[in-house]
Amino acid sequence: MKPSSARSVAFDVVFRVTEQGGYSNLALPGALRRANLSPQDRAFATELAYGTIRRAGSLDWAIQRHADRSVRRMTSRARALLRLGAYQILFTRTPPHAAVGETVRIAGPQERGFVNAVLRKLSADPPAWPEGDSDEDVAIRTGLAPWAVRDLRRELGDETGAAAEALSERALLCLRVNTCITGVDRVEAALREAGHEAKRGTVHPDCLLIDRAGDPSELPGFREGWFAVQDQASAFVVALLDPQPGERVADVCAGPGGKAAHAACLVGADGLVAAAEPNPRRAGLVVKTARRLGVHPLVLAQDARRTALRGPFDKVLVDAPCSGIGSARRRPELLWRTRKDELAGLARLQVEITAAAADLLAPGGRLVYSVCTFPAAETDAVLDSVLRQRRDLAPVITPGPDGDAERHRLWPHRHGCDAMFAAAFRLEG
Repeated sequence: MKPSSARSVAFDVVFRVTEQGGYSNLALPGALRRANLSPQDRAFATELAYGTIRRAGSLDWAIQRHADRSVRRMTSRARALLRLGAYQILFTRTPPHAAVGETVRIAGPQERGFVNAVLRKLSADPPAWPEGDSDEDVAIRTGLAPWAVRDLRRELGDETGAAAEALSERALLCLRVNTCITGVDRVEAALREAGHEAKRGTVHPDCLLIDRAGDPSELPGFREGWFAVQDQASAFVVALLDPQPGERVADVCAGPGGKAAHAACLVGADGLVAAAEPNPRRAGLVVKTARRLGVHPLVLAQDARRTALRGPFDKVLVDAPCSGIGSARRRPELLWRTRKDELAGLARLQVEITAAAADLLAPGGRLVYSVCTFPAAETDAVLDSVLRQRRDLAPVITPGPDGDAERHRLWPHRHGCDAMFAAAFRLEG
């Protein structure tokens, strides 16, 4: 067996994600564990894998200009290899001859000649990216699906290009300090001592941002439960829920457990957090996350539309299954993987879960709906439908980064966090 190289590891991840429907946040750590790479090569493999996946649509546009067949008609291996090589040529400082030669080196005999020819043409004549503001031009530059650019434009108008660019950038690693164990100052000092410059979050005061790729478990304090790897937008959702000491809280879509663990810390030993998750494997992740952070929610595997829980609960969180485009900075395949025609099915599920979750509330209790995405079909349209069904839910004006509002939208280009939609409601008694 040939020893693994950074490019071969990156190719395996790119192939698994773009051609086999895998998830980058699972495929890359697994590939790195199997490979015996130096820290420098691990970082390079990570850059190549995530960058190629992130810019897949942009790369296809560039490749097509020098190929004698449609990108869609290429073999899956040739397509993945060309994307990997094109990313090095167009988006990194790798010398073109090395980008071509080393990519061809990992190609099989069936793809080698074709891949070599296309990459050589591309390196000799790289395209100029379109500078226009049309949906298609923005999609080509950023890798965000054209339909998603159109939906983004409906929300942001002139900010569309900036928002799409921000969604397609690599996110800083965000750590939410577990204040039930330690303080922000202590974690910041430990990170600095380990050589990591941390920046304070602007959306949530318990968050620290560091510019780091790789395994977060290697950071100081991870095993001791000092922090959760959690975006500021997710911490904001829990702040909107506002769990108080001694309260009963239900998180009906809890996997992988970051928000449930955060809420469990806030309600304390006298409170209760019931964390429900339909996928048993993800329910196991909730347990694992909670144990590391030193909290003990009640975890169960169940369908939130037909809950086994019985209220009343003071607070209910519906962090609903969604297209997830807002978290594309950390899972880059979400820029292009979801299809527009999938949104209707997601919206129906979101409405069903939210309407059912309201049955768990005590009179006067708070329900928070959140999704890490932005299309209206999964945000405003869902809540409008819920309010038609549940006349006993009343919108609540709550504080957010842009001021007090009934519904909040967070954006990477404005707030430096995931794109998140969240709103709070009160059950009228």
